[in-house]
Amino acid sequence: MLDANIKSQLKTYLAMVSQPIEIVASLDDGAKSKELKELLQEIASVSDRVTLNEQGTDSRKPSFTINRPGTDISVQFAGIPMGHEFTSLVLALLQVGGHPIKLDESVIEQIRNLDGDYKFETYFSLSCQNCPDVVQALNVMSIINPRIKHVAIDGALFQDEVDSRQIMSVPTMFLNGEPFGQGRSSVEEILAKLDTNAGSRKAEELNAKDPFDVLVIGGGPAGAAAAIYAARKGIRTGVAAERFGGQVLDTMSIENFISVKETEGPRFAAQLEEHVRAYDVDIMNLQRAEELIPGDKEISVRMENGAVLKSKTVILATGARWRNINVPGEQEYRTKGVAYCPHCDGPLFKGKRVAVIGGGNSGVEAAIDLAGVVAHVTLIEFGDQLRADDVLQRKLRSLPNVDIIVSAQTTEIHGDGNKVNGLSYKDRTTETIHKIDLEGVFIQIGLVPNTEWLKGTVNLSKHGEIEIDAKGQTSVPGVFAAGDVTTVPYKQIVIAIGEGAKASLSAFDHIIRTSVTEEETNSEGVAA
Repeated sequence: MLDANIKSQLKTYLAMVSQPIEIVASLDDGAKSKELKELLQEIASVSDRVTLNEQGTDSRKPSFTINRPGTDISVQFAGIPMGHEFTSLVLALLQVGGHPIKLDESVIEQIRNLDGDYKFETYFSLSCQNCPDVVQALNVMSIINPRIKHVAIDGALFQDEVDSRQIMSVPTMFLNGEPFGQGRSSVEEILAKLDTNAGSRKAEELNAKDPFDVLVIGGGPAGAAAAIYAARKGIRTGVAAERFGGQVLDTMSIENFISVKETEGPRFAAQLEEHVRAYDVDIMNLQRAEELIPGDKEISVRMENGAVLKSKTVILATGARWRNINVPGEQEYRTKGVAYCPHCDGPLFKGKRVAVIGGGNSGVEAAIDLAGVVAHVTLIEFGDQLRADDVLQRKLRSLPNVDIIVSAQTTEIHGDGNKVNGLSYKDRTTETIHKIDLEGVFIQIGLVPNTEWLKGTVNLSKHGEIEIDAKGQTSVPGVFAAGDVTTVPYKQIVIAIGEGAKASLSAFDHIIRTSVTEEETNSEGVAA
């Protein structure tokens, strides 16, 4: 299964392990078990520290555990962790084999101190770029604290479980048999749900921080660039982000960032964070801002947990999120057939009928990708023609299992109480209502800026974007903004990064100018 280059790299990685590893496989006579057996045999062949036992008795087949003999340290996969999950497999081998875990010591200690027994199950798809974060987070937690058990399950191979548990979005986590969470989650986010006192401790920690020179709110490309440019000036810099990486984490492929021919969103986000951490930047992750409080000398930002951060200048880089269509059924059936990430959730709809709402590039790309997995795709566009690039439209129209409906307004998403079973739309030319029977709806209609918390403090456009001047200055002195959250046209990563750098330079210039003014005022006051 593994080509020579990958086997060579794997051999190099496994040379770094310090403890023996035993892989115990549970197999049957099926084709997928034979495929998994071949993969595990190849892994065992590249390292003397790895042994393979094919006599596993787990009820899920094919599956396997990675054990450290003589201990209760173990990681389990049900399925064949290739695709995006191959990295999860390699990391599990390394970490079970004693390779150091790259987490802050305070986080490791918090995991060790969790009281209780936790049995996690995570359902993933091999094409999901969000799933590895969850799989790797729970794997590493189970290695640090053996009272935490985790099995990562390929939903496409265990469709009966997916159907019985009515899973229509990945990653989906269960804890001790009960739903625990859906979507991308980091170690810190999972810990925050398990350790109920973590929030108050974090609030106390934030309140104790000294004022910053530059405080960046948001950890996407704009926020990362702003933090780096500020830190390079040698001034006290902080970043408070709900999730570092922002919307880039939900981007499958990036092919237009100059000098990088092709990369994936999560990888790009990790590189952004690594670059920021190379400087003296105080990163405060999992922190949501809820109020901006202007001031003459210091600006305050109140966080959702009640903490207040203070700074001479603030850069708002909170980005944007997927826009909802706001019709009956959308929220009720979110993750129950209503989805926003075709790459993540598409495999769960194999052989089923789905709709894609939105005829721009994102919508057409989603329809093309889904057409290769599902039985049928109906693309619905509000306007009288598609807005995607011609090359994408030509590809879409060439697919035999795709219907395109334009001048159509989605009016309702239907379901049976548990999952989606249809969609209604109005023909805007005839005003007639039509209903389509289907099992999934993927919404791809653009973005909305994350500025609700700023209303009444900085000037916003009619679309809710922060109004800025050529230097990134908002209507509030000392408060700057950058990226998708602003009125700057063309929401692109490369533009956001440039805007973040510009806002940071403007904030530094503001600090210099205001400090000079204060010194002159103080000097005149003394002389008087």
